[in-house]
Parts: sequence; structure tokens; C-alpha cells
Amino acid sequence: MITLTEENYIKAIYHLGKYGKETVNTNAIAEALDTKASSVTDMVKKLADKEYLNYKKYQGAVLTEKGKRIAVNIVRKHRLWEVFLVEKLNFSWDEVHDVAEHLEHIKSEKLINELDAFLEYPTRDPHGDPIPDKHGNFKTIDKITLAQSEIGTTYQCIGVVDTSSNFLKYLDSNNIGLGTTIEVLHKEPFDKSVKIKLHNTEMVVSQNVAKNLYLKAL
Repeated sequence: MITLTEENYIKAIYHLGKYGKETVNTNAIAEALDTKASSVTDMVKKLADKEYLNYKKYQGAVLTEKGKRIAVNIVRKHRLWEVFLVEKLNFSWDEVHDVAEHLEHIKSEKLINELDAFLEYPTRDPHGDPIPDKHGNFKTIDKITLAQSEIGTTYQCIGVVDTSSNFLKYLDSNNIGLGTTIEVLHKEPFDKSVKIKLHNTEMVVSQNVAKNLYLKAL
């Protein structure tokens, strides 16, 4: 039986390794999980023994196919619970992440499949991220960040990189959400801030905001 801690490690390595494709060094894992590098080394060796990942000293860890399946299933459960919390229990999108962090560890496959059906098989979570189906497949979408956008182009907000409560509350306070139309007016070379227009209002957002908003061109 895989433990909660092991699942957290696998999920972290999955995200840090760009969906399990790249090797992740132990320092990056330690930073993501707020733990010591020595503890990470011990855990990745344990996970390697269980064939969830391959680990090489001084290089790092990369998930095996077995590990990827575990990671995708955790991601699926997390994002389905976020949809449930927002759509059925009236949580706001800045409240659901921490709750879903606990719910994602529920082991019942039947429960998750029934939850998926109950929600009518959603393909995106409240933050715009794709939800894998029960076979681990999910649709990708072409997207860029606001920081990568072109001046004079109009986009639609389709997701966020940062799902922290503080960032989502900031977006709410500025009427920015999924589906919001954003026109890029100017990009400041000095501080990388971006002047945008939305809801017939112009505003300037920082580089940090710009690199955390996902857009698609209209």
C-alpha cells in the first residue's frame, strides 16, 4: 500500500519534471515539499525500490511508467474534488486547493469514478487545468502566459500557474477569472510589467502576475 507521503513525493516529482518527462534533482524536490535534501534522498531511494521512479546519485529522479500512473491518478482526484467543491458546495476557487490536497488521497476508485460521472465528466478544474479521465488521458491546449503575449493582441484567460489563495484573491479583486478577455496594450521593458485592458478598464500588472496567467489568443 502506497503511503500519503509517498504519493506527495510522486506528485511533486511529476509536476517538477513537466508531467514526469524530466529528471528532477533532490534540491528541487526538497524545496517543493519544504523538507531536507537528506530526507528526499532517503525517500526517492525507497520509491526507486518500489519501481515508482529511477534515481541516480547527483542527477536526480524521474518517474517510471508505474509512477506516472500513480501521479496522474492523484492529479485526477485532486482536480475532480476541486470541481465538486466549487460547483456543488459553493467554495470559491481560492479555497479549494488545500481541501483537495487532503481529498486526493482517498483510495476508493469507485468513489472517484462515480464523482466523475456525477460531475458529468468535466475536462477542466476551476483553475483551468486539464482533468485526466479514468484511463489517464487528458486534453492539452495551446497556451502562453501573459508575460509571453504580444502587444496589440486580444486573449482569453484560460488558467493560472499559481493556485495560491493570495494570487487568486488578487485576481478576484481585479475581476480577472477564467474566460476574461484581455487586450495587451503595452509591455514595459524596465520592469516587465504589462498594461492590459479588460472590462473596458485599463490596468498595469506586475511581471509576477504576468507570468502566472495562462492565455489563448482569440
